[in-house]
Amino acid sequence: MLVGLRRPRVIAASSKALKSVRWHSSTNEAFKILFLGRSEFSCLVLEELWKATDVWSRIHVATHPDEWKGRNRAQLSISPLKILATERDIPVSEIPHMKPAFKSWKPPHPFDPPTGSLLPLDHVVITASFGRILPAALLRRFDASRRLNVHPSLLPLYRGPAPIQHALMNGRSETGVCVIEMMERSKGIDAGPIWGSSKIVALSVPIPQSADFTSLRDALAIEGGKVLVSVLRDMLNNTAVATPQDVLSDVDLPRASAITFEDSLVDFDKMSAEVICWRYRAISAQRPLITFYGPGVKLQLHSPSVLTPLAELPTKIDDAPAGTAVFDPHSRSGGLLIRCAEGSLLHVPRVKQENKSLLPAREWWNGVKGLGLVVNEQIKFVPRI
Repeated sequence: MLVGLRRPRVIAASSKALKSVRWHSSTNEAFKILFLGRSEFSCLVLEELWKATDVWSRIHVATHPDEWKGRNRAQLSISPLKILATERDIPVSEIPHMKPAFKSWKPPHPFDPPTGSLLPLDHVVITASFGRILPAALLRRFDASRRLNVHPSLLPLYRGPAPIQHALMNGRSETGVCVIEMMERSKGIDAGPIWGSSKIVALSVPIPQSADFTSLRDALAIEGGKVLVSVLRDMLNNTAVATPQDVLSDVDLPRASAITFEDSLVDFDKMSAEVICWRYRAISAQRPLITFYGPGVKLQLHSPSVLTPLAELPTKIDDAPAGTAVFDPHSRSGGLLIRCAEGSLLHVPRVKQENKSLLPAREWWNGVKGLGLVVNEQIKFVPRI
């Protein structure tokens, strides 16, 4: 549960350039749904859909195959969505492991019409945190109004695979969730019309200061599932409306590219303590924050927080340049104090050196001090060696 989450605020389309399109393509039949996903986000969306028995007559889940991961491929990774669907007795199909093979994947019955045929309007394909772009051949089996994606951002902001992380990394005070029409890749990713009732286009969710990726993901998934159910009910009632995304100043809109190793690198010269904490909350579930010291040693920074300026700080950090760290035994049960951009200070209570165990900062400090890497009670961190 996301602590401090307030009631979502309804966001209505405001641009006069937008033109809502009402689809007169209702069906009296409850939907047969092909649901594609993998992660915990998709699980929570499916839970909301599963409870809304008035909108569906059949659900079939398609997800990623089991995969051996980790050192020596000793750990079997199973799709959380597959586990949930199995618990709910929902039939499950696995897509091909390799992306090229997925392009020619044949969906399960009844979502496999003869080549060139269009499925009836009571057939819907839904994706939520699926991790793959649906091939055109699969999308073309469904009516354009029956290709839905649950996207956790206030589109057109943060198109891409990591909208939750980027909203947190940028210190946004609110984000949201949309149900959009999926278009073929050549027409744009996450650029399709936004579905909703005549009044609702998206749900805006305030972001508490303590929110991290996991808590915000779960909150948005639950809200997204509710929006999805609302859209499906509107489609059944022939009141569903699609609103084109506002493409004004599209080039300047923030994107949400996949999180990479580069995103985990901390640059104390350019990042304030607050920005570093935003980044930690955003990506630590995927990648630890990393800095380097000494002869190119990689160090992970865990549980960082902004240190409010105090009347008395260790003198060794007073006028130190960004990237300088000292150990302060009196700061919040002991920890590293690191000078950051804009004169800010970061407190780091725990660290992990490459190929070592996670340690309290005190233990790590004593170790590097014994190796002669601490000079004048200081150590210098750099963004990359």
